[in-house]
Amino acid sequence: AGGSPPGAKAEPPGPGVIDLGAQSGRWAAFQERHRLSCEEAARLLLDAYEYRGLVKHTGGCHCGAVRFEVWASADLHVFNCNCSICTKKQNRHFIVPASRFKLLKGADNLTTYTFNTHRAQHTFCKTCGVQSFYTPRSNPDGYGIAPHCLDDGTVQTIITEDINGKEWEKAVREHKTIRDMSKP
Repeated sequence: AGGSPPGAKAEPPGPGVIDLGAQSGRWAAFQERHRLSCEEAARLLLDAYEYRGLVKHTGGCHCGAVRFEVWASADLHVFNCNCSICTKKQNRHFIVPASRFKLLKGADNLTTYTFNTHRAQHTFCKTCGVQSFYTPRSNPDGYGIAPHCLDDGTVQTIITEDINGKEWEKAVREHKTIRDMSKP
């Protein structure tokens, strides 16, 4: 009753279709249990595999117009810089590669301030003025994330390191790891 004739080869799945074989029941149960679409489930599993040992933090500005997610350790290494702008803004941040950061909403609600070398991109919400992340001069291929703008529940510890931004070139030259923090 139906099916392929004996000895016929099964057709390979079409483009974008994955044959999960004996795992298809498990996959369907996983999607149902977590109320996820196929794409959402695949993203969750790929993220968990690609970002092993990291936590997905979410956060944003005060008014909620800007939201983001970032994959980083649950134990954060935060820089406390004493340069002119970081002092005025009380900007403490940890650095991640751009590949581990995703702006979820609010791109049109961000504005940018630069000064001096114009390498650092100080982005902030046009509505509430909060800078929840920015592009640091030390790591223009990454993001500096404000830990106080993360949602509760994913940070275990914060270790703070003072950095002498008043003598930025010397501090960055002498720091052993800061320039590599935005590398995947």
